[in-house]
Amino acid sequence: MNGLVEKIISGIVGIGASIYILSDVTYNGEFQTILLVGAVTGLLMFFVRPILSLISLPLRIITLNLFSIVIMLFLIWLVDAIFSPYVFDIANLKSLFLTTLIIWGTEKVTSLIL
Repeated sequence: MNGLVEKIISGIVGIGASIYILSDVTYNGEFQTILLVGAVTGLLMFFVRPILSLISLPLRIITLNLFSIVIMLFLIWLVDAIFSPYVFDIANLKSLFLTTLIIWGTEKVTSLIL
């Protein structure tokens, strides 16, 4: 259960940081939105990412684990697709990639702290 809480915290902090840093990542202005989007991101990272990582193991071996970034990009895009553009929106591919890097970085920092 510690891993689930860690992923949810890193998702919330990562989404909040990307909203604050990137101008193309927008939300409706409510703090509950950041919590909800971050929690969904953390849940997807905890439940779906291991399955996708296992399925794509040959690609990850060939690319020396760089395909993991593509998996994270897909998960963040999925979160963007789940929520309405009026609630949470990532405008372009550059912002999607930078949001993925921010969430990945907060996940690494959170795992070091916890």
